[in-house]
Amino acid sequence: MKEKFALWQLLFLKYVQRDWKKILLWVVLLGGFSGGFVPFFEEIAKGTGLQGMFETMQNPAMVSMVGPTPVTEASQYTIGAMYAHEMLLFCGLFAMIMTALHVIGHTRKEEDLGLQELIRSFRVGRQANSLAVMVEMVLINLLVGIFTAGLMISFQVDSVDAAGSVLFGASVSLAGILGGVIALFFAQIMATSAGATGASLGFIGLLYLLRGATDVSAVKWSMANPMGWTYLTHPFTENRWYPLLFGIVFSLVVMGISFVLEGGRDLNDGYLPEWEGRAHAPKSLLSVRGLLFRLNRGIIISWLLAFAVLGAAYGSIYGDMQSFLESNQLMEAMFTQSGTSIEASFTATIMMVMMGMATILPIAIVNKLGAEESRQHFSQLFSTKVSRLQFYGWTIFLAVISGALGILAGAGGLGASALAVMSDKTTMTMSDFLQAGFNFFPVILFFTGLAGLVLGFVPSLGKLLYVYLGYSFALSYFGGILDLPNWLSMTSALNWPSQMPMKDFDATAFFVVFAVSLVLVVLGLWGYQKRDLKEGA
Repeated sequence: MKEKFALWQLLFLKYVQRDWKKILLWVVLLGGFSGGFVPFFEEIAKGTGLQGMFETMQNPAMVSMVGPTPVTEASQYTIGAMYAHEMLLFCGLFAMIMTALHVIGHTRKEEDLGLQELIRSFRVGRQANSLAVMVEMVLINLLVGIFTAGLMISFQVDSVDAAGSVLFGASVSLAGILGGVIALFFAQIMATSAGATGASLGFIGLLYLLRGATDVSAVKWSMANPMGWTYLTHPFTENRWYPLLFGIVFSLVVMGISFVLEGGRDLNDGYLPEWEGRAHAPKSLLSVRGLLFRLNRGIIISWLLAFAVLGAAYGSIYGDMQSFLESNQLMEAMFTQSGTSIEASFTATIMMVMMGMATILPIAIVNKLGAEESRQHFSQLFSTKVSRLQFYGWTIFLAVISGALGILAGAGGLGASALAVMSDKTTMTMSDFLQAGFNFFPVILFFTGLAGLVLGFVPSLGKLLYVYLGYSFALSYFGGILDLPNWLSMTSALNWPSQMPMKDFDATAFFVVFAVSLVLVVLGLWGYQKRDLKEGA
C-alpha cells in the first residue's frame, strides 16, 4: 500500500510551489465573493428591506434557485439569515465547480498530455500524484473557508456572529471538497479528460436541479443530496453542524473508491469505453460551418437553456415586485426611476443584467477558434485550400446568431413568466420585453467584434474581454446608487443603448454602435488573415 503512494509528500510540496499564485488568487477571489458582501446586505436590510426580501424569497421559483430558509416569520429574518439564505448555495456551487476543474486538470488531463507517464518514470508511487492533488485540494478549500469566515467576522455585524461565520466558511470548504472527490471519481471512470470534465460538471448540475425540485416540494429529501449538506447547515439561524459530517464521510468513501478504481486501470484508460463515433463523418462536418457548429453545439444549447430558465426565474419576481422595491431605498435606487412605472424600470435593469450575461456566449465562441488554433487541432485544415476567411467569417456568424438566440431566450423567458404572474395588472406586452432585449443587439455585436479584433491581433488576451464585460456590468448595475459622472458611466458598453422600455428607442445609439461593431469585425478579419498562426502557444 505504501509503495502506491510513495513520495506523495514531495509531489504535494512541488504542486503547492507550482500553484501558489493560483491558490492565492483562488482563496482571495472565492473567499472575497463568499464573505465580502455583508456590507451590501446591511444596506438592503435598512428600512423594511428584510421584510421585503423575506416575502420575495418565499416565491417557489426563488426557493428552487437559492434554497429554503428555516425562518418562518419576517421578524426573525436577520441580516445573517438573509446572507446565508441567498449566498451560501451559490458560493458552494462555485467552489464545487472550481475544485472539480482543478482536480481533473492535474489528474486526468495530465494523463492525456503524457505528463503522468513522465512523473511515474521516477521513484514515486503509482497513485502518489492523485493523493498529492487531493491533499492540495483540501488545503485550498480549507484556506477558502478560513478566509471567508474571517472576512465575515471582521465586519462586526450583530447577526453575523462568529459561530455562524465559521459554519458558513466550513460549508463552502465542504462544497469544494465534494466537487474535488466527484471529479476524482469521474477521472477514473471516463476515458478522456474532456469526458471526465463533462461528467463531473453534468453530475454537479444534476445535483443542483434535483435539490431545486426537492427544496420546493419536500425539503427533507434534499438532505439525501450531497449538495444539500453544503447549504442546509443554515448558518446564523439553526447552525447545523451534522451535515458536514455526512459530507466528510461521503468524501472519504468516494475518495477511497476512486483510489481503488485508479489502481485497477491502465494509464490513459477508463472504465467506460470511449465512444467511437460514426464510421464516416456526417455531411455537416464536411464544411467549415458544420465543423464550427459541432464544436460549439454543447455550449450553445446549455447557455440558451440557462438564459430561458434565468429569464423565467427573474420574471417570477414581478408578482411581489411592488413590495420588494418599496421596502428599501437601495432597491428603489437600483431598479426604479421617478416618472416611470415600476414594471418598466425593473425590466430595464433586469434586461441589462440578462443581456450582459448573454454576451458571454458570443465571446466564448470566438475565443474557441483561438483555443483550437493554439491546440493545433486545425493544423491540417489550415494547410488545405480552406481559407482563414471561412474560419473567421463562420465563427463570427455563429457568435452573432447565438447572441440573437440568447436575447430571444432570455427576453422571451422573462416576458412569459412576468406576464403570467402579473396577469391583468400591467399594460406591458411580450413585444415590450422583446424590444427591450433586442435593443441590446448592437452591444452583443460590439463584444463579438471586440473578440474578433483580439483574435486577429493578440488571441492570447481573449479572456481579458470577460474582465471588461465584468467592469461594464458592475458599472451599469450599481451606477444608480453610486451617482457616477456621465463620462464614467459611458465607459460601460451596456450603458450605450437606451433603457427600454423605461425610455424611448434611441436609433442613433443603436446604429452607431452597430456600425462600430462592423468595423471591429472587419479589422479583426484583416489581422487574422495577416498574422502568423499561434499553434502551440
